[in-house]
Amino acid sequence: DLENIDQKGIGFTTRSVFIINPAKTICLTMTYLASCGRNTLDVLRVVDSLQIADKRGIKTPINWQVGDDVIVLPTVSTEDGKKKFGEVREATRYLLYTRI
Repeated sequence: DLENIDQKGIGFTTRSVFIINPAKTICLTMTYLASCGRNTLDVLRVVDSLQIADKRGIKTPINWQVGDDVIVLPTVSTEDGKKKFGEVREATRYLLYTRI
């Protein structure tokens, strides 16, 4: 972060968050400038999203919060989505939402 320099002229470091799944795969990295505070609520939201997606076979949309509708994978038909999740909302023939 060369915009923020200490008394010796050395740039502050950046801070990063890494989310690694049990298979030791990096699922997410977030890097922040030293001058920017980190948002732990967003980190926890991402962890919730990744865990739910892994357990239920869904994806979460932009700005998703726990309790919001989720996206059924496009490979799942409307009929199969209804069998698996009960009620589904069909936004388009390839985009289904459900609440879990």
